[in-house]
Amino acid sequence: MSRFVAHFIDGRSTATDTGRTGDVFDPALGFVQARVAFADDDTVDLAVRAARAAFPAWRDTPLGKRSEVLFAFRELLRANAGRFAQIVSSEHGKIVSDAGGEVTRALEVVDFACSLPHMMKGEFSESVSRSVDTYSIRQPLGVCAGITPFNFPMMVPAWMFAIAIACGNTFVLKPSERDPSASMLVAELLAQAGLPHGVFNVVHGDKVAVDALLRHPDVAAVSFVGSTPIARYVYATAAANGKRVQALGGAKNHLVVMPDADVAAAADALVSAAYGSAGQRCMAISASVCVGDVADALVGAVRERIAKLKIGPGHDDRNDMGPVVTAQARERIVDYIAQGAAAGAELVVDGRGVEVPGHEQGFFVGPTLFDRVTPEMSIYSDEIFGPVLVNLRVDSLDSALDLINRNPYGNGTSIFTRSGGAAHKFQREVQVGMVGVNVPIPVPVGYYSFGGWKASLFGDLHVYGEDGFRFYTRGKAVTARWDESSTGINLGFPTHK
Repeated sequence: MSRFVAHFIDGRSTATDTGRTGDVFDPALGFVQARVAFADDDTVDLAVRAARAAFPAWRDTPLGKRSEVLFAFRELLRANAGRFAQIVSSEHGKIVSDAGGEVTRALEVVDFACSLPHMMKGEFSESVSRSVDTYSIRQPLGVCAGITPFNFPMMVPAWMFAIAIACGNTFVLKPSERDPSASMLVAELLAQAGLPHGVFNVVHGDKVAVDALLRHPDVAAVSFVGSTPIARYVYATAAANGKRVQALGGAKNHLVVMPDADVAAAADALVSAAYGSAGQRCMAISASVCVGDVADALVGAVRERIAKLKIGPGHDDRNDMGPVVTAQARERIVDYIAQGAAAGAELVVDGRGVEVPGHEQGFFVGPTLFDRVTPEMSIYSDEIFGPVLVNLRVDSLDSALDLINRNPYGNGTSIFTRSGGAAHKFQREVQVGMVGVNVPIPVPVGYYSFGGWKASLFGDLHVYGEDGFRFYTRGKAVTARWDESSTGINLGFPTHK
């Protein structure tokens, strides 16, 4: 019998009977390994009420004590990094070492959250008027919610809950129902670290649970990462219900290769960034843009490297790439490959039909490479979210910039070049939120912030880093006089003189 994944509400595992559950697959073998509870409105309300009840005490907990809890969680997370990696690999399909990298990046954000006594400091101006001082303070919002995707079941939730809790908020997490178990271990470790009951809660489910969070009157803020259509829906619905929202959407990330680039280095970077995690990363490079006459050499180098990749189950670190997350995902990716071939793109490497001995029912798609792709083709315009790299050819850096800037997405982009002038022009003129120079996946470290432009982000503030502390708090300005002598009656508008 497969195991059962329940919710985590008010400090304990909770299985409410809604009559609905979901399947959690082993993507490498293609069978159901667990069932996960699906929350209804009442279940979500139970979690939100637990978070609301826990908020006053947690808000009033001294900053040093909050930091102490997060430091303890940080050490537990470090000690259980291998366990997290195994859980993520088993439900997502990515290679264990790749999952370990995800845990490391989650640790970076928790590290930064531990600096909360510094980040929560306000500002002070003495004598803005006679005997009057003005100062600002940052205060938590209340109950915050996170709705997170399947592709990073450990890292993306940490972007949200670590900073939200550090700020003094309580939190309800709705992770992806495809790989829910990492969030349950997070809840257990936070409790072990001394986090009071109700401060962190987990509810599982589908659109029913999402909508309940978006509309619940006691949820003050919502953070989301997922596809652009759903990000737009989350932003519009939550905002219409009076909530603060950050909703990160999809991507079509370009890597520009200039004629002066080191072709071997660029090819290594492309293969790593396009096919790592089977391309199921919002920061994966899915489009390479060759400037001038570098294309033939680069495509040949990428093809050679693809031929050496080993495809297989994620638990074996001798493999380079695992399966995609579901059979539906595999079917969608295979269909896009067929669309690209039918549209006239040159199919250099075809990943359809890949077989892994002993895992014939697994959800595998091999690395796929297209060349001579044009912008109107669906394999370029759509976010495929799989191991498919498309190559476009342009005659100048200006043409590459125009191509990227016309794309509706603006999550991440990179340029490979030896020219400081080209790199400076690119980083200044490209309309994308995260830029790499000779770095293929420019995900910022934990003390900066992650977020794209255009249809890749709905909302003003990015996740984690300083933007995270701004998102999960609101400012209050205080103007105070402690001189008790009367200044007399003055019906005019007050000035600072």
